[in-house]
Amino acid sequence: MQWTLVIPVKPLARAKSRLSDTADDGLRPGLALAFAQDTVAAALACPAVGHVAVVTDDALAGRELAALGARIVAGEPGGGLNPALAHAAAAVRAARPGGAVAALNADLPALRPAELSRVLDAAAEFPRAFLPDAAAIGTTVLAAAPGRELRPAFGADSRARHRASGAAELSLDAVDSVRQDVDTGDDLRAALSLGVGPRTAAAAARLLIPGQ
Repeated sequence: MQWTLVIPVKPLARAKSRLSDTADDGLRPGLALAFAQDTVAAALACPAVGHVAVVTDDALAGRELAALGARIVAGEPGGGLNPALAHAAAAVRAARPGGAVAALNADLPALRPAELSRVLDAAAEFPRAFLPDAAAIGTTVLAAAPGRELRPAFGADSRARHRASGAAELSLDAVDSVRQDVDTGDDLRAALSLGVGPRTAAAAARLLIPGQ
């Protein structure tokens, strides 16, 4: 099964505020863009992925991610993350009716295509399925089979909310790169230990990260 991934990217100027202890205001937008670029590049290299659609209203992010091969979908004005994902999923389904769609976080700089393929292959066994993040509180992947609505419920405690919505929780070993999103300095250190993509590596080299 070939998937279309929907990846949300918020305006870079407001992105990754919880990294303020690790990156100052001048560095965080570039770091957030690097995360998204490495995530999109890895997703496009995944054999289970046919297309990547990035939902964003940030002009710079749109240009840079389109240059990698992603389709850019404008977000729903003032709607927030989940309405934006639902809107983008509907847009890609309009272009490819009956296709399989999955939402993927944009802050997975250590993402490995083979691990993402394992997750998507496992998700294909269910009408809807999700992968919890490394903290076992959030969600990094939410997948919907052909003919099924995505019904995203990202945000605080999204693992519990996706489970309550009826989505199957995927229990997989050796997919750490798909679970390791980056919100905090500790998350970034964990991603660096897994091995990040080249853009994140270059951006992180400008930071002073103990233990890096």
